Amino acid sequence: MGMGQHLQRWITGIVAVPVLFAVIFYAPAPVFAAVIGLFALAGLHEFLAMTLPWATVRQRGTALAAGALILAAATVGDAALILGVITLSVICVFLLHLLTIRTEVFDLDPVYRIGFGLLYVPVLMAHFILLRQSPRGIAWIFFVIVLAFAGDIAAYYVGRTWGRRKLQAVISPGKSEEGILGLVLGSIAGCLLYRVFFFPTLGWEHAAVIAAVGAVIGQLGDLCESTIKRASGVKDSGFLLPGHGGVLDRLDCLLFITPFVYYYQFFVLK
Repeated sequence: MGMGQHLQRWITGIVAVPVLFAVIFYAPAPVFAAVIGLFALAGLHEFLAMTLPWATVRQRGTALAAGALILAAATVGDAALILGVITLSVICVFLLHLLTIRTEVFDLDPVYRIGFGLLYVPVLMAHFILLRQSPRGIAWIFFVIVLAFAGDIAAYYVGRTWGRRKLQAVISPGKSEEGILGLVLGSIAGCLLYRVFFFPTLGWEHAAVIAAVGAVIGQLGDLCESTIKRASGVKDSGFLLPGHGGVLDRLDCLLFITPFVYYYQFFVLK
């Protein structure tokens, strides 16, 4: 990363972070859900642009409409409704594709890619909405942010200073094993500090476990998104966020971390 891009990255963060914090802390639940929905649909659009650039207007429209319905179901917060909408979306994607077949060459690639895209972006992003609806939801959302970004910052500077052994050079040549160690330690330190000042009701052992496991899971999410970009032959998923690339470039680890934190607090701490 060049100095100009690094500076641009910091400027974007300085502008975006206060807005993000205000939405999380002050916005009513429907407004928060709407903001998450907009980012999720933007991420789904980026995913389709990378993996299915030849998609028709109908295919893109179907995918975005299904994604919006999934996110709307999450806003209601009923598990049966969410599962029902996901099921209906899968069926509709296949049936609408069936209606477009005009030749004897049957290409199911759009069905596979749209179906996976719905699971990868709107379904995973819906867990932001579900997490905020849970007890101490605002505190949990900030916990996720601290987990991701404390680790990300630590990984960047530790990897840049001491990184020698590549983690997955084929997928993401910039990541090192030393950087991953910094990631885990940075996430644990950030989450424990956050727990002391803002979330004292969370046991320190749970905070440390969630941070350590979440950091690893988030890094896997980062590598998965990098794999998608490599397979699609692009460097960034988009250009919406200066210095950060697209929405998926910034949310890659959060797509995996947020569901983990949601189910941990739901099943382990409930």
